[in-house]
Amino acid sequence: MAKRKLTRQQAWRIKKVQDERSKRAEQRDQKAEQALSEGDLGPEQQGRIVSHFGVQVDVEPHPYTPDEHRIIRCHKRSNLGDIVTGDIVVWRENTDDTGVIVAVNDRNNQLSRPGFRGEMKLIAANIDQIMVVIAPEPEPFQGLVDRYFIAAEHWGITPTLVINKADLLEDSPYKSRLNELHTLYTGLGYDVITASTHSDAGMNELHQALKSKTSAFLGQSGVGKSSLINTLLPGSDILTGQLSESTRKGKHTTTTARIYHFPTGGDLIDSPGIRELSLTNLTKEAILEGFKELHPYIGNCKFRNCNHQSEPGCAIRGAHEEGHISDERFNSLWRIIDSLEESSF
Repeated sequence: MAKRKLTRQQAWRIKKVQDERSKRAEQRDQKAEQALSEGDLGPEQQGRIVSHFGVQVDVEPHPYTPDEHRIIRCHKRSNLGDIVTGDIVVWRENTDDTGVIVAVNDRNNQLSRPGFRGEMKLIAANIDQIMVVIAPEPEPFQGLVDRYFIAAEHWGITPTLVINKADLLEDSPYKSRLNELHTLYTGLGYDVITASTHSDAGMNELHQALKSKTSAFLGQSGVGKSSLINTLLPGSDILTGQLSESTRKGKHTTTTARIYHFPTGGDLIDSPGIRELSLTNLTKEAILEGFKELHPYIGNCKFRNCNHQSEPGCAIRGAHEEGHISDERFNSLWRIIDSLEESSF
């Protein structure tokens, strides 16, 4: 589709806004540099970004200690590039109880998704595991689970399958399918937890899985992510969108990633950006890499440009024929590849 041509006035307004933003950013940089040069800042400290508010970020001392917890609003030096929630940084405290970020540590991983113009936009960093939630209702789909697992493998993050609403499992028309999914992913070496916030089944196991790790929860609408998280974070109501009793207006929610601390240990990174991820930016080879059972066979086809269709000596199809990838996963692989252009979850 052809790009819409801007009028001269529209182009002028856009340039004016961009110039104003650049000027404000330069003023903030000058303020931070002035504080550094005047020696008003305290010693360097390790911290972690817990939320992001435009050009400012909230930092907590790292590692996190509940008894001495505090959050400091910080500016960052412009030469540091993008900083996202979950980043481990070096910061120095100012005399006005604010701070300046002076360095960013290397990331273990980073989550990103395509922006409105197709550019990749960073969402969060340093996530240890993704909890993929399904339930007896709505109908569970293996293809959706595989999509989340592919994304996790692509980011270098460990996925765990959580079968929620276990109290509904016995009477569910999808009981056998859920049992099959449990067997399938357990057989692939993934952790699978069956849980319920109503019966408390599996909640201790879930608490243990979350300890000492930074996690994110993914899953289609209606599987009970909100109930799970609000049970794990009592009193938070971070995902239910409840109204304020005093004003009947929606409570403030952040549109960027934010870190919460589970009382029993471990952290949650929650963000609308994480919950709206898709695979549209991944190549066919990246999709193949997302199927861990195929790792020994990728790159071993007879022809380097093999499309894994009907070419002789295809290692991927050979792995399927020899039983190294199940029919369910193999069929799911090709459904995902065939629907890449429409894929969104």
